Amino acid sequence: MELRHLRYFVATAEAQHFTRAAEQLGMAQPPLSQQIRQLEQEVGTPLFDRTGRGVALNDAGRAFLACAQDILQRAQAAVLAAQRAARGEVGELTLGFTESASFNGVVTELIRQYRLQYPDVEMTLSQGDSETLVAQLRSGAIDAAFVRPPFALDGGLAFIPLAQEPLVVALPLGHPLARRKRLAPADLERERFILYSRKSGYGLSADIMAACRQHGLSPLIGQRAPQLSSAVNLVAAGMGVAIVPASLRHLRPDGVVYRPFALEWPRAVLGLAVREPGAGGRVRNLLALARG
Repeated sequence: MELRHLRYFVATAEAQHFTRAAEQLGMAQPPLSQQIRQLEQEVGTPLFDRTGRGVALNDAGRAFLACAQDILQRAQAAVLAAQRAARGEVGELTLGFTESASFNGVVTELIRQYRLQYPDVEMTLSQGDSETLVAQLRSGAIDAAFVRPPFALDGGLAFIPLAQEPLVVALPLGHPLARRKRLAPADLERERFILYSRKSGYGLSADIMAACRQHGLSPLIGQRAPQLSSAVNLVAAGMGVAIVPASLRHLRPDGVVYRPFALEWPRAVLGLAVREPGAGGRVRNLLALARG
């Protein structure tokens, strides 16, 4: 028994006439009558009472009709579900993000737009540092991640920059430099720096230290923090100063003030990393929104 047999049967039951049903199905009447007879033989009982004016369902046919309609509806629902999944409109998206990404308005707006356009996609968030998230992305543990470069774009990874932020200096409240509107590297000559270094030694902190050295400042490292927010909290504790992306000004613990840092380079780049080859519909939709 095939779905077409059920469609033929339902059309005949609704039309109560072989010829009218055949016209609705776009086929000739004799083949339709033959298909109905084959269906009845497979079921093991007649489903229609044949009359001179047409056909009418008998008790067996009425019982069969309810089940046939349900099966056809379920088959159509299965088709629609598969099509929605292929378009990335349903399912789960596992999205990684660095802690600092949650303070960036471009990132939060992208997530908001995605949730508005694809409300039936369940989004699972996973926080970590950029190196960890890129490793999880390569292994397939997450689908996409908001991260900060540098990292290798091998193995099919793609990176879409979303924001390039200027840097600011986080200072303890009451620090003499807080009276200034803007700080240059030379202003920080005697300050202890709080860094948030990567295991690899590369990253934004390394670029900041290199830029400071190019401007004649040899930074004095006072403390290392596991992440950006930890660095800001250590500033609040009076353990030093930190140079952080401007979006972290939204993080305002008691005892910290921020001042612009007079360096054109480096910029704090933040973007979306994905495994582009073979990416599913949900990731493709996120990429499309990110690329604008």
